Amino acid sequence: MEAADVVVVGAGPAGSTVAFELARHGHHVVLVEEHARVGRPVQCAGLVSQRVLDLAGSTSFVRRPVKGATVFSPALQSVTFRAAEPRAFVIDRAGLDIHLADRAARAGATVLTGWRFDGLDAPPNGSARLRLLGPSNEARSIDARLVVGADGVASAVARAFRLRRPVEILPAFESEFGESPGDPDTVEVYLGNELSPGLFGWWIPDGDGGARAGVAVNAGAITAREYCQRLERQIARRFGRPLKAPTGFLVSGIPIGTLPRTSADRVLLVGDAAAQVKPLSGGGIYTGMRCAQIAAEVAHRALGSNDLSARALAVYDASWKAELGEEFSKALYLRRLLLRLSDADLEKVVSALKGAGLTEVIVAFGDIDFPTGVARALLRQSPSLVRLFPKALSALLSSGGVRAPELDVGPRRSP
Repeated sequence: MEAADVVVVGAGPAGSTVAFELARHGHHVVLVEEHARVGRPVQCAGLVSQRVLDLAGSTSFVRRPVKGATVFSPALQSVTFRAAEPRAFVIDRAGLDIHLADRAARAGATVLTGWRFDGLDAPPNGSARLRLLGPSNEARSIDARLVVGADGVASAVARAFRLRRPVEILPAFESEFGESPGDPDTVEVYLGNELSPGLFGWWIPDGDGGARAGVAVNAGAITAREYCQRLERQIARRFGRPLKAPTGFLVSGIPIGTLPRTSADRVLLVGDAAAQVKPLSGGGIYTGMRCAQIAAEVAHRALGSNDLSARALAVYDASWKAELGEEFSKALYLRRLLLRLSDADLEKVVSALKGAGLTEVIVAFGDIDFPTGVARALLRQSPSLVRLFPKALSALLSSGGVRAPELDVGPRRSP
């Protein structure tokens, strides 16, 4: 019977980061990836902050820096923000995953590609016994002292350990275009309930002459693909000419909301499996990697003391929530306020953002990893923005450990 200290399921940025950190501390780590190739299929649009480059320890996968963003209202009214220095980076998303998995392997982790986690069996010694299925449906079992679920929004590890999954999952769809008529240094954001109810639409240059158009939407009768097609028509109107046919597509789901627990006996969840995703943007590369570092620190101590109990591993929940919990809570609250806005309200938002001094505020305070900071700065500067929201918005303007109050819980997924 194969055995390991830790089996990490999922070789995305969060999973490979956990595997690297634990392997470099001398633990026997097995990193399991269900796809035949790490990084394929591509999992997101690929726009990251400098923090991601720092955590990855490389810029080899960077395609182009981004210095500006343009936000479009439903009627294509726009406001543009441009900084002197790069505020984000367009990356080769598959290249990031490959780099991180290679780094884990160089640190000593064993990487298994083409193997899928298929559930748990009861081992005789109290460890976790994982069932894996291979490329030709062959079976394999590994005993692990600890399991890390980094297997995405539909996490099979979370189900196997009976950890609750996100109550809100936004279907997302993205089209890839080989040619972009837009500014290669500027990201475009498209607002509108007819285009992307639940989040927003985006047009992101890919750093290679093309671009990616995508949406994340509330689940409903209209599919994310249909909304993406609406967005593509809106983008064509904005450019004044039709787009060429897409060269590829990406389908995914984005978890929104904080899980009650991301740990239990002999298991930790990281990344999308733990819903460690920014509620205002749906991005999760930085937050997932940072939480993966925290998970590795907790796991290293627990392995050293041979205490892999739920009580010992609960330190992980407390630690990552102490660092990111307030940001997530306030971002979720702000997102739910934004969901209440009509298209006419969104026109007023964009018009207000064009007001005196507000673009400078966005450039000064803008941070794609911690967006509520710029939101608070804007609301302090603009009475016209404040008038669009309920009085409860005062919670967002507070700082420190104040938790934003709950509104409704948002759309729910079926159990």
